[in-house]
Amino acid sequence: MNIHEYQGKEILKQYGVAVPNGKVAFTVDEAVEAAKTLNSNVYVVKAQIHAGGRGKAGGVKIAKNLDEVRTYAQELLGKVLVTHQTGPEGKEVKRLLIEEGCDIKKEYYVGLVVDRKTNRVVMMASEEGGTEIEEVAEKTPEKIFKEVVDPAVGLQAFQARNLAFSINIPKKLINKAAKFMTALYQAFVDKDCSIAEINPLVVTGDGNVMALDAKLNFDSNALYRHPEILELRDLDEEDPKEIEASKYDLNYIALEGNIGCMVNGAGLAMATMDIIKHYGGDPANFLDVGGGATAEKVTAAFKLILSDENVKGIFINIFGGIMKCDVIASGVVEAARQVKLDRPLVVRLEGTNVELGKQILRGSGLNLVAAESMADGAQKIVSLVK
Repeated sequence: MNIHEYQGKEILKQYGVAVPNGKVAFTVDEAVEAAKTLNSNVYVVKAQIHAGGRGKAGGVKIAKNLDEVRTYAQELLGKVLVTHQTGPEGKEVKRLLIEEGCDIKKEYYVGLVVDRKTNRVVMMASEEGGTEIEEVAEKTPEKIFKEVVDPAVGLQAFQARNLAFSINIPKKLINKAAKFMTALYQAFVDKDCSIAEINPLVVTGDGNVMALDAKLNFDSNALYRHPEILELRDLDEEDPKEIEASKYDLNYIALEGNIGCMVNGAGLAMATMDIIKHYGGDPANFLDVGGGATAEKVTAAFKLILSDENVKGIFINIFGGIMKCDVIASGVVEAARQVKLDRPLVVRLEGTNVELGKQILRGSGLNLVAAESMADGAQKIVSLVK
């Protein structure tokens, strides 16, 4: 789950991470009033969307007075901002962060991720702040420094200082930077983050070490432990179909193809998408109904797929282990009757109660095509859609 920059900064402040003073605004008048409360001669008006690259896309403005704050707020609110992360459709700006100006001497990058290779949290740092870390990794990988954190003891002070030295933080600010990194790590662990990215981390003219931007990403599986984080969710920033999927605990991600997929198990779902591509088709979604799906859940999943206007056909690929084939079949029949299915449907069932599942489908009267294998099913749905 993602949150906005201003929300991330509020969380980091609780851990002693220095951030500029600022307030969120949902209207032009609120933006001006927010600026009035700041003790600054310069104001930063920042679009708040769940995507990086806002500055390059014109989503960050520097205002020298309140009139300029009003002008920029009018310009940004309601604007569709297109960045390298939003895709060509962009995202509409519905809220702004009004922040005090900052005397920036140098920009750096600091980030935390979970490294699957080491099964450890890794802190990365670079003196190439303000640039996408992927670009730095590609062009100048030697400028990225890493410290692998032992979960038993956490980020150690010497590791933080080592990173600060490596990225050429001024010597008199090494301890401040190390304290900043330690606090960031603590927030990362306490809040069950999957990513914490400060880009840029800045050194200021008055000798402070500060997070000028903050991106926090949370492990959705841990949100039950953090109701205060869940309250920060902005549904306007999410695909409506993915929001609907979350109500039924379905793992759903919308894609750009035209073949809807309903599968049980993430690995099988990935393989299903791959084999559809192999035979010349394009999957419209990733959808894992999980191992313990009920008929109600399957019905919801089926309706979800059909709510996508781009879907021209559906491939249901089920390997019944914990998930029983007859439950899937009952859910499919119920959903197809409710929505009056008018698109090709290919079903491949295998595993627990498979014969009972096939019997339910045969007796349903639905216009569907049975498949004997995953490859057979993929070929058939691609052919039907074409």
